[in-house]
Amino acid sequence: MLENQKIRPAQVIGPLGEPLTVDSLPPPNTTRWVVRRKAEVVAAVAGGLLSVDDACKRYRLSLEEFTSWQRAVDRSGMPGLRVTRLKHYRDQYERQQRY
Repeated sequence: MLENQKIRPAQVIGPLGEPLTVDSLPPPNTTRWVVRRKAEVVAAVAGGLLSVDDACKRYRLSLEEFTSWQRAVDRSGMPGLRVTRLKHYRDQYERQQRY
């Protein structure tokens, strides 16, 4: 029976090095997504605190939106999540892929 249950950690390390728990994540009714909040949700999923489906349901995100956050963090770290610099980081990544 236990092998069918998914074991999740009580906490993971957040993007700023602080411990994250489910209670310390952004509230489910968040409407203003700043870089730190996006990065916390991505870190929670990466660390196994939430599944992708749980995160999308909890925050009413589309799978595409969440995966775009993951790609941005993988490519450029937290600065890649800045909406005002999105095109800059996307162009930078595409240039790196060419060479």
